[in-house]
Amino acid sequence: MSEAHSHQYVEITVDDGKYALMIQDIHEIIKIQDITQIPNSRPHIKGVINLRGIIVPVISLRNRFGLPELPYDKATRIVVVNLEDDTVGIVVDKVNKVTYFSQVQPSPVQSDDISGEFLSGVGVTDDGLVGILKLEEVLHQ
Repeated sequence: MSEAHSHQYVEITVDDGKYALMIQDIHEIIKIQDITQIPNSRPHIKGVINLRGIIVPVISLRNRFGLPELPYDKATRIVVVNLEDDTVGIVVDKVNKVTYFSQVQPSPVQSDDISGEFLSGVGVTDDGLVGILKLEEVLHQ
């Protein structure tokens, strides 16, 4: 089995883009809920939620990518991820599916583009290309 087939990913949508997170980084996926704002925080930090007694910071992937915010709808989800000792919620427009990639290509390096900064690679599927998110970059800048 090739390395591309050995990892499962969760495919998400933000704006018109398809992105993926490695399934082992995901704690859970929840419906959007009330987010308590934090004064004087960075624009991409939406606030915090109470996840069964654990306070979890929530960021907006739209804002992180420099896209305009849209009102939440019934497809909006919070993907709760674990990175090292941190648990963080990421607001996405939609969670599509669990998938494998037939092939993973290195991320193209382009300045002022999401791909160079936030992607670790690009997954190839029958439906097109999917950017594989680099969680460390998305969460810690």
